[in-house]
Amino acid sequence: MTKKRGFEIVTAYQDKAIQLPIRATNHAAGYDFEAAEDCLVPSIWKVLFKNRKLETEQQAEGVLPEENRKHLKSTLVPTGIKAYMGEDEYLQLANRSSNPIKNQLLLPNGVGIIDADYYNNEANEGHIYFQFVNYGIKDHLVKKGDRIGQGIFMPFLKADNERASGKNRMGGFGSSGR
Repeated sequence: MTKKRGFEIVTAYQDKAIQLPIRATNHAAGYDFEAAEDCLVPSIWKVLFKNRKLETEQQAEGVLPEENRKHLKSTLVPTGIKAYMGEDEYLQLANRSSNPIKNQLLLPNGVGIIDADYYNNEANEGHIYFQFVNYGIKDHLVKKGDRIGQGIFMPFLKADNERASGKNRMGGFGSSGR
């Protein structure tokens, strides 16, 4: 039987009791992904409340102290999972509907796109991460095994007379270009 699409555990997580994504109900579109390890998602508000006084020069230049920058970026939560699919498909990553209301977690890019050539790439073996921003007042600890998002396999169409770059994927986030 030829494999069409599915999930595998990445090598680094083979012995960590990772669960492959499953659909929660018979008619669910998405496969539920779990966190592969505990991961703290810091509150973005820490920056505002921790150091309310920035030097006038820094404010004018739009520069934040280095200690504040760590709270103003996304947190990558590992799943320990990679996905394989047809070359005319992609895996769409979506937030769980309960994450914003219960945990104040958002996907800053709205949805994630996992291309077919992300599978087994040289840089990270195709390891899928969910990217979160915490807009809540308190830090949020994602625990190993927590359901963090969904993946939906989707077909896509190509334009007539398309011009492909001819490049092969070499890495993870942002590796396909600028």
